[in-house]
Amino acid sequence: MGSFSALLKGNRNYRNCWLGQVVSEIGDHFNSIAVLSMALHLTGSGATVGGAMLARVGPALLAAPLAGVLLDRMDRRRVMIASDLIRAAVAAAHLLLLVYPKTWLLYLLSALLTFAAPFFNSGRAAILPRIVSREELHAANALTQTTGWLTVALGTMLGGLSTSWLGYRGAFLINAASFLWSAWAISTLHAEGGFTAERGRKGPGQSGLAEFREGIRYILSRPLILGILLLGAGWATGGGAAQILFTLFGEQVFAKGPAGTGFLWGFAGFGLVAGGLLARRWEGHLNFRLYKHTVTVTFLLHGLFYMMFSVAQGIWQAAAFIFLSRLCVALNSVMNRTMLLLHVPDRLRGRVFTAAEGITNGVMMISMAAAAVAAAQYSPRQIGFVAGALSASTALFWAWANAAGKLPEPEQDWQEPEGEFRDPVTAA
Repeated sequence: MGSFSALLKGNRNYRNCWLGQVVSEIGDHFNSIAVLSMALHLTGSGATVGGAMLARVGPALLAAPLAGVLLDRMDRRRVMIASDLIRAAVAAAHLLLLVYPKTWLLYLLSALLTFAAPFFNSGRAAILPRIVSREELHAANALTQTTGWLTVALGTMLGGLSTSWLGYRGAFLINAASFLWSAWAISTLHAEGGFTAERGRKGPGQSGLAEFREGIRYILSRPLILGILLLGAGWATGGGAAQILFTLFGEQVFAKGPAGTGFLWGFAGFGLVAGGLLARRWEGHLNFRLYKHTVTVTFLLHGLFYMMFSVAQGIWQAAAFIFLSRLCVALNSVMNRTMLLLHVPDRLRGRVFTAAEGITNGVMMISMAAAAVAAAQYSPRQIGFVAGALSASTALFWAWANAAGKLPEPEQDWQEPEGEFRDPVTAA
């Protein structure tokens, strides 16, 4: 924790970025709980919840290629601010559902909200090496991801309670205000060289399609980078179904309403936070060989705990197992993100991170669609057990690739931040 506090105290850019993240992500989960609860109550069908989740994931998948090219061509900070402002407007537009509660409108607004998300999420990952030093990278990466997971825990729990206490109106307004806060926080970031990738400063020189293909060629030519992106796909085989299952378990299996959904999401978030903190300590003791073995073990445990969650008889037992499952996910995620930050060149980071998000979202969409269809014939417990088994199987493919020598470490690429990025008061 000391490294986290030192980072926040000594690096003004990162501190402001982090403060924006905290508020906006908590607000975003207020929206998620409200929308999913409204979707279920509109028709009483788990398929409607699945449709809402597909509407939230599909547009992000479509936006990923465009977001990647723009983030590697334009000022990444400005792209992120534009994303926040657009999402603030769309979040406020969710109030229309209170006077016109139609399923198609809920889907449309969810789609518009998430279409803008990759421009911000991948942008934040891409600018991280611009606002922290090489020595601060591990702490910054771990804190960024751990904060995201903590906001899952707090945002979903508070979102569930706020939906019960304040109603949908309060959740939607809080979400809109949170994006405005984030836009302000990002606008305060400063770097002497700006936030445009090196290639962007020299001029694009090629079409957007050519730049997109260049990013794909890079990923395919680096087996480790490709393997890390495919790990996200492996998680999503079960993680996509979970987006629906948490609502079904909270509202139907355990009959706890929106508060039950928020409770399960909250424990999932706490597990991610615990895993992120553990990863911060664990990373310093891992060499590249042990990193690859750790991925195998934690992915296998993640799937097994997910399967145990699906058959738990009480909500507290289910929460405990999903906590352990997400702890293992977090260990993987922090280590894998560090690997990408260390090895992917600055000029390609936008495309690589949006590709990672796009692959994960694509598989999540398939998983959610399958879970939504299956919900009409199978119980949430049966769906959850299969989803956990699919996630666990990812460990076998990674272990095989590692044993076959197909995951060598690529060259590292690191660009130190340009100009003075520290708080001049605390750094003095």
